[in-house]
Amino acid sequence: MKNTILHQIASLDQLGKKVIRYGIVIVFVWIGTLKFFTYEADGIVPFVANSPFMSFFYEHPDEYKTHVNKEGELIPENHQWHESNNTYGFSNGLGIFLIVLGVFLALYKIAPLSSMIASLLIFIMTLGTLSFLVTTPESWVPNLGDSQWGFPYLSGRGRLVLKDIVILGGAIITMSESAQIYLSRLKTKQN
Repeated sequence: MKNTILHQIASLDQLGKKVIRYGIVIVFVWIGTLKFFTYEADGIVPFVANSPFMSFFYEHPDEYKTHVNKEGELIPENHQWHESNNTYGFSNGLGIFLIVLGVFLALYKIAPLSSMIASLLIFIMTLGTLSFLVTTPESWVPNLGDSQWGFPYLSGRGRLVLKDIVILGGAIITMSESAQIYLSRLKTKQN
C-alpha cells in the first residue's frame, strides 16, 4: 500500500507541469487585465519609478511619493498627476504584454515556438520584477519605530515580489517543455 501511494506521487510530475503552466497563464492574464484599472496602475508606481530599467516610462518618476493613492482610494489631484506621468499609459501597455504572454503560454501545443519565446520573456521579465527587491525602498518594512525594519523584513510589496521566484522556475519548465515539443515536431517533419 505504501509503495502504491509513493508510485502515484512519483508520477505527478506531468500534472505538476500543467498546474505550473496554467497557473502562470492565470496569473498573467488576470494581472494583465487588472493593469487597465486605476488602482493596479497606481500600485506599481513605486516599482517602476525606482527601477533603473523602467523609470524612463514615466514623465516624473522622482515625484511619485507625493501623489500616492492607496488601493481603493481616488484623490482627483493624484489621478490627474498619474495621467500626466504616463502611469496609466504604461500600465495599459504592460497589461497587453502580460495578456499576450499568458495566451502564448497556453497555446504551447498549437504554437510551441511562440510559447517557448513567451516563457523566455516571462523568465526575463521575472528577473526584472525580482530586481525590485533591490531598487524599491517600499519592498521593505519602513523604520516607523519598531526595531524590525529594513532587510530582511519584507513589506507587503516585497512579499508579493519574492513570490516571483516560483514563476521564474515555472518559466524554465514551460520554456523547456515548449522547446521539446517544437524540436520533436521538427524532427518528425525532417523524417
